[in-house]
Amino acid sequence: MKVRCCIVGGGPAGMMLGYLLGRAGIDVVVLEKHADFFRDFRGDTVHPSTLQLMDELGLIDGFLKLPHQRLQKMEGMFGGEQVRIADLSRLHVKYPFIAFMPQWDFLNFLRESGKRFASLKVMMSAEAVDLLRDGERITGVRARTPDGVIDIEADLTIACDGRHSLLRERAGLAVEEIGAPMDVLWFRAGKRENESENLFARVEPGKMMVTFDRGDYWQCAFVIPKGQHDAVKARGLPALLDEVGRMAPILKSGLAEVKSWDDVKLLTVAVNRLPRWTRPGLLCIGDAAHAMSPIGGVGVNLAVQDAVATANLLASKLVSGCPSEEELDAVRRRRAFPVRMTQRMQVVVQNNIVNAALKPGNQLLKVPFVMRLVTALPWLQGITARFVGLGVRPEHVQSPGG
Repeated sequence: MKVRCCIVGGGPAGMMLGYLLGRAGIDVVVLEKHADFFRDFRGDTVHPSTLQLMDELGLIDGFLKLPHQRLQKMEGMFGGEQVRIADLSRLHVKYPFIAFMPQWDFLNFLRESGKRFASLKVMMSAEAVDLLRDGERITGVRARTPDGVIDIEADLTIACDGRHSLLRERAGLAVEEIGAPMDVLWFRAGKRENESENLFARVEPGKMMVTFDRGDYWQCAFVIPKGQHDAVKARGLPALLDEVGRMAPILKSGLAEVKSWDDVKLLTVAVNRLPRWTRPGLLCIGDAAHAMSPIGGVGVNLAVQDAVATANLLASKLVSGCPSEEELDAVRRRRAFPVRMTQRMQVVVQNNIVNAALKPGNQLLKVPFVMRLVTALPWLQGITARFVGLGVRPEHVQSPGG
């Protein structure tokens, strides 16, 4: 099989880039190793920056018909005091809210929308297992499919295969680890009809939790110190659920749905980035180039921004073949500053809030001065909303297409 561009990984970066290149008439294939997109506990916060891009592509009406919930005011309890971290209603944008939507719905929507482009092919159950090379140049991938192993020759290969990227490893690209002090336990709690609560974050001495109202259930993220998963399991599931119920009484009845550790998924948090995103014939974007902390829920949106920047910079060049490595590196040069700034802010939150919250003991938790200031001044809530909802230097669709 021979294509102009082979994208490995059908996550937000891969599917958005596949859509954009297909829209531009580039012969492109997207490989997704699973048979479907149904992976529970993936990032499902779609921010105003992504909603704006869907609008620019003419997809927003159909997109917002999919089941979703909307969040404008980000509020929480910190050591017994209520705080407001951001107010997205203060943003001067068309879609001033975060849409909570299962990631599989988002990805399926992009796949269905892309079927009108003859140049775009999405292959499910197709797992890249190695890179093809001609000397130093990457010339495609070897993939395992239900019909056997195939070689896909490509002028350009783009790694969108996540924070544990096989292609990144096979290309010998070094990862710069920044570090994170926590891991996260994800689980669902049942939700009764008419049950609602505006709080999304709870921080107490030694404990931290985030809850999202998903309509008919609560999505819960219980934060634990890095590497403490086995210790938490050793204390037993009832002890964990008792702790959750004390922190968030509204969840108590719904916690009966968490019946075993199989219902609790561990997210190992990593914050890292590649100093170099390219080899000749290869480009890494999304989590393959920079793993983000779940703080702010920005990972999906950063990956989508990468895809848009890649299409803007490379689509016209791909018409005639593979861009040079210098041209490929333009993507890193464009995206490195937003990535660094976002990760820097995540590290500030980790150091000043998460670390303090996860210290063992019953020390009194005081609301940080900056958080107290943001709570008191609504206009500051608009600034924090802009950083979370739009990010640093958001991208806009400039690549050709109809």
